[in-house]
Amino acid sequence: MNEPTAVPLGRLPASITGAALIELGWDAGFEAALQELITTLAPGPHRSVAIGRVLRRDKTVCSVAFPEPAANVPINPRLVSSPLEAPTTGDFVLVVDGEIRSVLERRTSMMRAGHRDLSAQLLAANVDMVLVVSSLANAFRARRIERLLVVAWQTGAIPVVVLTKADCCEDVGAAYDETSAVAPGVPIHVVSAITGDGIAALADELAPRTTAVMIGSSGAGKSTLANALGGGAVDLATAEVRSDGKGRHTTVTRELVQLANGALMIDTPGLRAIGLWDASEALGEAFSDIAELAAACRFGDCAHDSEPGCAVKAAIAAGEFDADRLESYRSLQREQQRLAARTDARLRAERGAELRAMYRERNTTNYR
Repeated sequence: MNEPTAVPLGRLPASITGAALIELGWDAGFEAALQELITTLAPGPHRSVAIGRVLRRDKTVCSVAFPEPAANVPINPRLVSSPLEAPTTGDFVLVVDGEIRSVLERRTSMMRAGHRDLSAQLLAANVDMVLVVSSLANAFRARRIERLLVVAWQTGAIPVVVLTKADCCEDVGAAYDETSAVAPGVPIHVVSAITGDGIAALADELAPRTTAVMIGSSGAGKSTLANALGGGAVDLATAEVRSDGKGRHTTVTRELVQLANGALMIDTPGLRAIGLWDASEALGEAFSDIAELAAACRFGDCAHDSEPGCAVKAAIAAGEFDADRLESYRSLQREQQRLAARTDARLRAERGAELRAMYRERNTTNYR
């Protein structure tokens, strides 16, 4: 059997990054990032070199779409051990000699704080739009959308709110108005996968070769929505909501699919709890209505509590602003401050351990 032809790590031929990859979102910006990445890698001949996009990741293997059909590709152990360097759904990756060796620089990324530790967890990469999906069935509360909007703004992508199961809601207008109050400046779509209402208008927001990610709780109808937008090109598993109104975890991993109009969609498992990660700026975006009012406060560092001349408190007293909205902002702000404090303490402890190890090694060397 003949050995495969060696491929140098230089400028990759057009066939490696062909038209099929362009349909998956590849563009000149990623091409430039690829060429910069290649200059940092060890030179030399290799049996194979390819570029692909991650459709789904398991622990040590990714399903990767190439210009040819998708394939399961192992991840280099060095990447597996590094949460932020390891590939995630939506990443473009460099595959060398049959394994994922590098991840191209991410244009955007969706992260959350880990539940058991303080590390950041990547949920998706290279998304252009974040669909915050919330169901109008059962007891709808727009306030649940606020946290997810902070996560959406943190990515650097465009947030859009999608209210699903409109056919199950008796007062869609009231739900829309309630959502508008907690999503200033954010487009809102009301849809029903059963009747088809609103699906075409939402599809028009999703341009070919752009990537959207859906986030929301279990039972919000994310997979059903993806199927409806897919126009027969997508067939994700769905399940009925439980009798108590809570959703079932039908989607167990993050998966990238292509819709009928050429747009790309990442479906995610339901998020019952999502910790904010480095979201100080995103808080300002998600609560831009408070920032707009605060510009008229007497003091620049007004906490909107008991300070004189507080424009936010004045708006609340006049019935022009919701006091619960301010409390939600404060609650998320306190959470972000606690996380920052705990993270700083962990970093200090890790640095201290490194210094102690260095001193022990130095002392051992001196006494040899």
